[in-house]
Amino acid sequence: MAQKQSVVITGASTGIGLATTRVLLSKEYRVFGMVRKQSDADRVSAELGSDFIPLLADVTDEAAVWRAATQVEKILGGVRLAGLVNNAGIVVGGPLLHLDASEMRRQMEVNLVGPLVVTQAFAPMLGSKPGRTGSPGRVVQISSVSGKIGAPFLGAYSASKYALEGMSESLRRELMLYGVDVVVIGPGPVLTPIWDKSAEEDYSAFDSTDYGPILKRFRAFFAGEAKKGLSPDTIGRLIYHALTTRKPKVRYAAVPQRFTNWTMPRLLPQRVVDGIIAKQFGLTKQ
Repeated sequence: MAQKQSVVITGASTGIGLATTRVLLSKEYRVFGMVRKQSDADRVSAELGSDFIPLLADVTDEAAVWRAATQVEKILGGVRLAGLVNNAGIVVGGPLLHLDASEMRRQMEVNLVGPLVVTQAFAPMLGSKPGRTGSPGRVVQISSVSGKIGAPFLGAYSASKYALEGMSESLRRELMLYGVDVVVIGPGPVLTPIWDKSAEEDYSAFDSTDYGPILKRFRAFFAGEAKKGLSPDTIGRLIYHALTTRKPKVRYAAVPQRFTNWTMPRLLPQRVVDGIIAKQFGLTKQ
């Protein structure tokens, strides 16, 4: 009987990561899911069974990531990974003029440096190191519509996703040497806890700025849009497609209300889009 193929997923305890894990398990894959808390590891393991193997590591903890890679390597023996899904991420919000530099660093550490470290740690098992059996694996990077379209008050998040997209393009071309492909998936709003966590952040420090009332309107609008988002299962199925289809696209845009949220902002002149946003949220010159 052939050995099950294996995939590593970061941020596997909730949202897109958990949904993707369920999809892959239903397709007879073994999933190594990276989570930050032992309680999450225990909960997901109890729900999903023995083909889910938790890896306890925060993507910002480089030593922990490499320990997780060593754990996976021992289990795989000489077999290659079929895929790596860099999914873990956070949203740091707020007007850039008043955002603490430490918050920008936190955003970049999780959403950009984390995927780099994880990819470096697992690349030998995907195909960058000789002597393993199986076809080269694929890297799937979870970006966002914000990796192509910058929204006000999401500048740090958008910067991290723009950077991830650029890094992914370079990485894809570098990894051609090993036959390891890199695919980007850029969802629009998805019904996941990431937006709930962002909504719970304390934005009171911005109340006294000129952006205070505008930011409140923007957050209310964005909360409404998030409720119209795609299901995590939809993204999970798309990730499975990206991992398994013979000739994947280099990037998939999974965006609800696609014309309004994706097509139109990318076709219209940017100054026109600026004007629409200014009118919608009150970002007009005082």
